[in-house]
Amino acid sequence: MQRATFLAGAIFAFLCLFVAPVSAACRDDVVHLRGEWGQVRFSVELADTPASRAQGLMNRPSMPRMAGMLFIYERPDRAVFWMENTLIPLDMLFLDETATVRHIHNEARPLDRTPIDGGEDVLFVLEINGGLARQLGITPGSELRHPRVDPELAAWPCPDD
Repeated sequence: MQRATFLAGAIFAFLCLFVAPVSAACRDDVVHLRGEWGQVRFSVELADTPASRAQGLMNRPSMPRMAGMLFIYERPDRAVFWMENTLIPLDMLFLDETATVRHIHNEARPLDRTPIDGGEDVLFVLEINGGLARQLGITPGSELRHPRVDPELAAWPCPDD
């Protein structure tokens, strides 16, 4: 009986995370992503100052599965990252001013100093656990929703409250 209850709970949790519609609420500590592959929600920390962007996720031994860091820049520009002092593998999603994913770098290697070029006209970068973008099916063209995306430009704007 306990096993059946556990299994039912696990299935419900899976459905809530991966199948249930994404909540309409937009909050600073959450991003929503959608694409032909479906929808997903990540809890995020913001890196929106030069100091917080420079620190990023360095020196952290782990990160919860459905968590990440959203880097926000003042204007679109070329974005180049590296993994020095970063202890966990990461997927990096590079997004333009409409918050559309333009490039994904999968499974950046911890402690690697090799430059990771996200391309031109990047305004946002979402870092998530390495391998998760492929597992979830996230692809270029996916759209991110967050309150810091200009609603006049957003491919998927936050709903009006």
